[in-house]
Amino acid sequence: MTLTVPETTSETTHLLDPRFHATGGPHDVWRWMRDHDPVHWHEPGQYPGFWSLTRYDDVRAVSRDARVFSSARGILLRPVTHGADPGGGHTLALTDPPRHKALRSLVADWFTTRSVRALEGAMRETVRAVVARAVESGECDFVTDIAARLPLYVICRLMGVPASEQELLFSLASKAFAAGDPETRRSAHQQIMQYFTDLMYRRMVEPADDLVSALVTAEVDGELLSEEDVLLNCDNLLVGGTENVRLAVSSGMQAFLDHPDAWERLRANRELLPSAVEEVLRWTSSATHVMRTVTEPVVLHGRQIHEGERVAVWLPSANRDERVFENPDRFDIARRPNRHLALGAGEHFCLGGMLARTEMRVFFDELLDAVASVEQTGPAVPVESIVVSGLERLPVRLTAK
Repeated sequence: MTLTVPETTSETTHLLDPRFHATGGPHDVWRWMRDHDPVHWHEPGQYPGFWSLTRYDDVRAVSRDARVFSSARGILLRPVTHGADPGGGHTLALTDPPRHKALRSLVADWFTTRSVRALEGAMRETVRAVVARAVESGECDFVTDIAARLPLYVICRLMGVPASEQELLFSLASKAFAAGDPETRRSAHQQIMQYFTDLMYRRMVEPADDLVSALVTAEVDGELLSEEDVLLNCDNLLVGGTENVRLAVSSGMQAFLDHPDAWERLRANRELLPSAVEEVLRWTSSATHVMRTVTEPVVLHGRQIHEGERVAVWLPSANRDERVFENPDRFDIARRPNRHLALGAGEHFCLGGMLARTEMRVFFDELLDAVASVEQTGPAVPVESIVVSGLERLPVRLTAK
């Protein structure tokens, strides 16, 4: 497939370079694409050929149309050599209606407003303990030592992981999500899957009031979920329930460090916390892209997209679209309206969206209560990835009030 486009579009190839994302460079490319080539074709290479969508309205429309834009064949760009996503058709994220709706209904009760509010007290206790430990240590890594702990402890609690075993999962998750040796990450992920295999069998014998038990005992279309389905959904819940909040909170802290006036404004007026959380979500856009596979021919901005072709929507680009957001490159904690797409839209809107927002609101509220200052003590190290955006490390020193 050959398209005639301006020469500057050659820079779009950088969108598949993890190091380019770590520099913040994609925002300039996305801005150009929104104006000149909002539906751009990437030739096959390391990745299969696919279309890039960068405008808010297009990203939202694709996200809301699960019939034409399917999730079942994978939602992330994968190198050709990696083959198909093993979660396809099995997990919440990689299924289409009606199976997606059936799977979602199995666990939805744990993520309602009522359920999340019941967890808020435990969240505050966790944040206080984590921040107190960080203050005592003098200098720490904000990403691993602070931001990563709250979401992991919360999702472990929901999944029925005993408190005595949560630190083990925290250690394994830190290795599995970290940069560095691929073999170390792979080994840690295998150990996580083995842990949930053991927990799954325990819940088969003795069900409890938790997410793993819900997956083990529930039926879809009159049949119990397979063991593979249970394990893949456990993995999906762990990653979804921890990774995005960890990235958003740590990148949000970096944004506040870069904009100290916003931090002091929030300190002076806690009523801004809900809108501040929304702006952090928009600003950080921790999920970089989502892929869909087209199920029938469709035309977007005059471009013919054929059945079976892939479409990647770039969420950070949509959340900086000048057609929707006034002064999109300004970090404004009082921004209204702020209908960002950081948590998706449509059938696949983030199941844990309410939980993530509450965790972030509680986190920043408790941090403001506990510390007089947060001082960055070294350069932030960004994640090198085309899948997620955020920080690998953020060295800081917290000073208690």
